[in-house]
Amino acid sequence: MLFWLFMLEDTASDLEFMAAALAEAHQAAQRGEVPVGAVLVFENRVIARAGNRTIAECDPTAHAEIVALRAAAKILKNYRLLGSILYVTIEPCAMCCGAMIQARIARLVYGADDTKGGAVRSCFSVLDHPQLNHRVEVTSGVLADESAAALKTFFSARR
Repeated sequence: MLFWLFMLEDTASDLEFMAAALAEAHQAAQRGEVPVGAVLVFENRVIARAGNRTIAECDPTAHAEIVALRAAAKILKNYRLLGSILYVTIEPCAMCCGAMIQARIARLVYGADDTKGGAVRSCFSVLDHPQLNHRVEVTSGVLADESAAALKTFFSARR
């Protein structure tokens, strides 16, 4: 029974932190950026949050995940983000997966799959490569419908 209670608390936290990532995605959309949001959690508190900033910063690497990782590393004063959890609204791309491995993220939680560029399981399986010296635990599908809807709404308004 105690194990079940722990699982419920973990799920509640995942929903809470993913909702924060969704809020970042919505703010990105309001700025005209593709609505992807990320929240980095360490010791059960939000350390960094970001939405996509590729257009605003004229930087192809300014994905929400990268921006959040950079901010968290500065706040924690360490490029190794051991024990941290990254919440992202959409399945990360290969670049972002590589950054997570370099940062030694403990866990990735994401919303919707990205069939056009996802590198966790949709197009590639970067995090599962057998030669990597770090493993990232993955939980997918948290608020997936809401995450997918944010993207669908954004792109349908531009067509």
